[in-house]
Amino acid sequence: MIKILFICHGNICRSPMAEFVMKDLVAAAGAADRFEIASAATSAEEIGNGVYPPARQELARHGIGCAGHAARRIRREDYDRYDYLIGMDRANLANMRRMWDGDPAGKVHALLEFAGRGGEDVADPWYTGDFNATWRDVLSGCQGLLQRLEEQR
Repeated sequence: MIKILFICHGNICRSPMAEFVMKDLVAAAGAADRFEIASAATSAEEIGNGVYPPARQELARHGIGCAGHAARRIRREDYDRYDYLIGMDRANLANMRRMWDGDPAGKVHALLEFAGRGGEDVADPWYTGDFNATWRDVLSGCQGLLQRLEEQR
């Protein structure tokens, strides 16, 4: 079982979009039973909240649901539980490494590195208002991640 945790600041926009996009991609590939996919926040601001309505609407435009999501914060034990800890931007990555005292097992990655865009941040729709740009970033990152995982299989 491959365990993936997507992480952003509040766990209401980018990381849940990535979670549900990735779940959709692995289901379409007939591989859902090989994956555990979740998302979390680096902050405590949105704990318990669902996916932000415009993010939920963007997912719905692409036929992807996100019912039942409740934002949660990353925990120390997530480092041992998950194989891939994927941040949406440089600030997330710094906060993740601080929480886990670095990255001794090399599990921390930026989502867009899987799209061949290492060093770039996933567009943050909380500030840009452009949920479609975030969708495109998330989709390309998740597609690249799935391709890499299939190649490693």
